[in-house]
Amino acid sequence: MKIALAQINPTVGDFRGNTAKILEYTGRARQGGAALVLFPELAICGYPPADLLEKPDFVRRCGEAIEEIAGATAEDGIAVIAGYVTPAPQGSGKHVMNTAALLRAGQVEFMQSKMLLPFYDVFDEQRYFVPAAKQRILELDGTRAALTICEDAWNDKSFWENRLYQVDPVEELMKQGAGLILNISASPWWRDKHPLRREMLAAIALRHRVPVAMVNQVGGNDSLVFDGSSLVIGPDGQVIAQASSFQEDLIFADLEAGTGDCRTENEDVNVAMLEALTLGTRDYVHKCGFRKAVVGLSGGIDSALVAAIAVRALGRENVTTLGMPSPYSSQGSIDDSRKLAENLGIRYEIIRIDEIFGAFRHGLAGIFAGMKPDITEENIQSRIRGVLLMACANKFSALVLTTGNKSEMSTGYCTLYGDMVGALAVIGDVLKTRVYDLCRVVNAQREVIPRSILEKPPSAELRPGQKDTDTLPPYEVLDPILEAYVERYETPEEIAAARNLDCAMVHRVVQMVERSEYKRQQAAPVLKVTPKAFGMGRRFPIAVKVQV
Repeated sequence: MKIALAQINPTVGDFRGNTAKILEYTGRARQGGAALVLFPELAICGYPPADLLEKPDFVRRCGEAIEEIAGATAEDGIAVIAGYVTPAPQGSGKHVMNTAALLRAGQVEFMQSKMLLPFYDVFDEQRYFVPAAKQRILELDGTRAALTICEDAWNDKSFWENRLYQVDPVEELMKQGAGLILNISASPWWRDKHPLRREMLAAIALRHRVPVAMVNQVGGNDSLVFDGSSLVIGPDGQVIAQASSFQEDLIFADLEAGTGDCRTENEDVNVAMLEALTLGTRDYVHKCGFRKAVVGLSGGIDSALVAAIAVRALGRENVTTLGMPSPYSSQGSIDDSRKLAENLGIRYEIIRIDEIFGAFRHGLAGIFAGMKPDITEENIQSRIRGVLLMACANKFSALVLTTGNKSEMSTGYCTLYGDMVGALAVIGDVLKTRVYDLCRVVNAQREVIPRSILEKPPSAELRPGQKDTDTLPPYEVLDPILEAYVERYETPEEIAAARNLDCAMVHRVVQMVERSEYKRQQAAPVLKVTPKAFGMGRRFPIAVKVQV
């Protein structure tokens, strides 16, 4: 059998657009000689639809779309498998099921709902869906196939040391005599996810000695980035077809011959992370109905990277940058920002905030009488910049991209309603040391980010001679602490012992993390590119007393 994997980028709730895309790719798959084309999990409505699933009209429109696509198969002469939402059985306590349908000869010929519903990190499927009570083999032109949906393939006892579920849907289906495993997925990307997914699917193919075909959604939806990277793996565990990463694609595989389309890909994690951030930024802006972005340039490395990503994502003509120097901004930072803008070919405007800052200080002079300047005045500068960025975004019909990194968000080294202002935290899941790695990728072909930006000591420039190390440990010391504490939940004592660090210093860092939860929960959505990002996958109370 020759099959096609249609790796598409759906938009949540865009039934008309998603249906048109599915019909387009179905036609292309038929022209390519495929007997079957696979589309991702919930391709009809987009993933994750969240509380839209509670709306009866949303579920109704899913059903109408699947019927329209099924009708088209009467003329195409090709079988289609796509994911959508179906009503749950009466009395089940929830409204919907996550379902895959086989569409052929003008009708919905077969349906299989998802059995394993993830409820960890960014996944919240048990909130909405009723799990399938049973599974059936799909008969397809003489081939008996196991049709599974994403998580259903993530519980192989021979691969996972600790399993989350008692049942393995793949194993149960294989007992019914399946000779092929089909998996439609919406599996988000983060660092190291791609090789893990590939190894897991290869282990399933080897264990059951059958081909495995997995089609994965691609694109950004809110904080999540889906990489695609769809695969067909032979019974020997070897990849016989591989789709592109971070872009739509259609690939073919001949299961009998064991051959297929294989796209080349770069295995460098920093290259992949930059591609993920670019795709996530583009789709967030476009799917929110915008085309343009505004970025504040400080002359530092973080805003330089965000500006470079914005240009990659949106095009130079759609990016406006602002330099907003205060009395403490160095001429070098202004020059560096201007040089960066020239290298990127983007608009760069300077709005000095000296007089505005002076007006604020004058207005507060009475109530602050007798009190020395401190972080209050530093934050006023940042908040003035936030207002100016938002004003330009409103005027230009654009979104502000925030420029704070994960190291800053972790420790609270950022200003609410100041540098945290914006619609999307592009690098909010990127530690400072990784920011430098990504900048080197940006500069791989030519110097886009000036060397002077890469080499200067990091500084917020909100007071004379200020350096980040006045408040934080050096980033090469800080970032491993944050990675261990935020992503792996190691204790301060474990972190200090494993890295031969001063335990008191580690405790101070951890206290900064704990005190800053209220800031993070008011932050812009963060593009997730690590196993544990700030956002919906990390849920902690704000009003709490944590012993560290």
